[in-house]
Amino acid sequence: MILMATAGPATALLLMLGLHLFFADLINPMTGLLSDYAVTNTATETIFALGMMALAAGCVATAWSLTEPNPSRTAATRVLLIVAAAGLVLGTIFPTDLSADVTTLGGEIHRWSTAVVFTALPVAGWILTRRGPLGAVGVLARASGVFLAFYLLSHPTSPVSALIGGEAYFGLLERVVVVLEILLVIALANAGKVALRAAAPAARPAPALNG
Repeated sequence: MILMATAGPATALLLMLGLHLFFADLINPMTGLLSDYAVTNTATETIFALGMMALAAGCVATAWSLTEPNPSRTAATRVLLIVAAAGLVLGTIFPTDLSADVTTLGGEIHRWSTAVVFTALPVAGWILTRRGPLGAVGVLARASGVFLAFYLLSHPTSPVSALIGGEAYFGLLERVVVVLEILLVIALANAGKVALRAAAPAARPAPALNG
């Protein structure tokens, strides 16, 4: 489980990079959304789904790794990680609509499950670090929140998108948010590893031999 906590999000990051390297001509990263890969062709759909499931597995494993040494302190963070994992699974099962507008129940489920993921992960990191040093978790959580706000403002459905020219770069902002949140899960996993090591009983010294 501890290995999956970092391997899951790392795999998701590599798969996302692969989508952009090998299918660069299909989706414009400046104006297209990552979920568009799920409805482009079989290859991109498979890679996108694998990335989503890998990140979901990483979220679950990270939640498990944060159970020690103080479960009550990490309870809210762990719940939000599980919620994010559920959102990722739903977002995989129900892909986005082919049209620009959401017109189906599946498309609506995808949109709201993605919104849950985007929101839950930064809040999970913020809650864990709000009373202590920021560290990598705190920095990434706050950076994710800031770029998420910029992304929402720039999205074509935002009332201020036209004022800030958001249609020209909202896809890029989404990708920044996704990368930051994947790195945040990795940072949370590392925090869990540190906590597990701290909770492990110290090795007892071998008894001295007499004589």
